[in-house]
Amino acid sequence: MSIGNTLLGLLEAGPKHGYDLKQLYDKQFRQDRPLHYGQVYSTLNRLLKNGLVEENGVEAGGGPDRKRYAITEAGVTNVEEWLKSPENPSVYLQNTLYTKVVLALLSGRGAQDLLDAQRGSHLRAMRELTARKTEGDLADQLICDHALFHLEADLRWLELTAARLDDLARQLTR
Repeated sequence: MSIGNTLLGLLEAGPKHGYDLKQLYDKQFRQDRPLHYGQVYSTLNRLLKNGLVEENGVEAGGGPDRKRYAITEAGVTNVEEWLKSPENPSVYLQNTLYTKVVLALLSGRGAQDLLDAQRGSHLRAMRELTARKTEGDLADQLICDHALFHLEADLRWLELTAARLDDLARQLTR
């Protein structure tokens, strides 16, 4: 996810302090790893330097001054272009799991145990996501569904690969 574009999108509703942006980001996107304040402020500084946001007031307080940021017209244009552009599909033509399968077969170790262990790991992750989904709101349900569908596709690949291990091993040792 583009943190810069996401912060710009959140600023479209009106000027905000970095602290407020971080809180809103964490609330709206509920990631397993919340956004760090340092990342918010370094991103805001980059957006400011690039003319996508501007300072919209400074408030003195008990600690450091609090800058309020507002999106510029260039920032709005940037968000509009980003929202219109499709994301590149995640195509995994070379991944670590496939590499492990090939290396296991090339070394004569066999790959069935690896595939079984990976299947177990995927099923555990799916159970955790399903529990989170049943307890969560619509936003949680949608993000969990996205992850679950990817894990289901991985499970199909694991089954297909397990069924073809002997053929793959023969092909690799030619």
